[in-house]
Amino acid sequence: MLNHLPLRLLVIGAHPDDADLSAGGLAAIYRQLGHTVKFISMTNGAAGHHEMGGQPLVDRRRAEAKAAGNIIGAEYEVWDYPDGELEPTLEARKQIIRLIRQFRPDLLLTHRPNDYHPDHRYTSQLVQDASYLVTVPNICPETPILRNDLSIMYLQDDFKKPYPFSPTIAINIDEVLETKVDMSECHVSQVYEWLPHNGLMDGDVPTDLEQRRRALRKWLAQQAAVTDECRELLERLYGSEVAHTVDAIEAFEPCEYGAPLDIDSYQKLFHFLPKFSAQTQFAH
Repeated sequence: MLNHLPLRLLVIGAHPDDADLSAGGLAAIYRQLGHTVKFISMTNGAAGHHEMGGQPLVDRRRAEAKAAGNIIGAEYEVWDYPDGELEPTLEARKQIIRLIRQFRPDLLLTHRPNDYHPDHRYTSQLVQDASYLVTVPNICPETPILRNDLSIMYLQDDFKKPYPFSPTIAINIDEVLETKVDMSECHVSQVYEWLPHNGLMDGDVPTDLEQRRRALRKWLAQQAAVTDECRELLERLYGSEVAHTVDAIEAFEPCEYGAPLDIDSYQKLFHFLPKFSAQTQFAH
């Protein structure tokens, strides 16, 4: 049973693992609460491997993404733009506009515009470019418009220029970390093959399945480690006692495009956080 109106979470990533690796914890919490979650990969994943590619890899990664979504009961779409070749075209912008209008998300998460990977950067730009146009009737007129703009937040990254990641929300994902491991483990081609080969995951991949899982859990926990800035956020959102016991988080930064994120928006989108009040302070 929902204690709040049902919410709709849309996560648009560049590749067929970006959404759940960056926001799988929040997605799992949303699904536990009965909300709807949809993951999108802008590209087909055809470049993300060192030993295979082309359609066989596309098929494999689509199946991995579907399996990851099934873990929590979320739809996972993998689009057809070539991996490593995404561009901010009108075609792609219109596809995102139609998606947003049809799905009608309460919250949309995507990459920040500053990132090492051009697919990530252009995914972010495309979402930004679509964010206002979803309300304009003469753009994609065959799809009914949104009457109100939507709330957009950025996924976490470590890049510092031109400005570092500046979160206003930090979510305790300790209780759903194993679910996030389950989802991530579906992406075998990535977490056990390509990412270790490409140096984005440390160490050799164990052959024993349980050892593999422990290594993946450790890596995910490292990616979700609590920074000093996020510890302060956790204190405001969960209270000091809980904040200093949290090990794994997902954090999100508000996007200047889309609907302004005010206290009412935060209370609606993150109603499960225990310490929201009108006095809670958020930078924007």
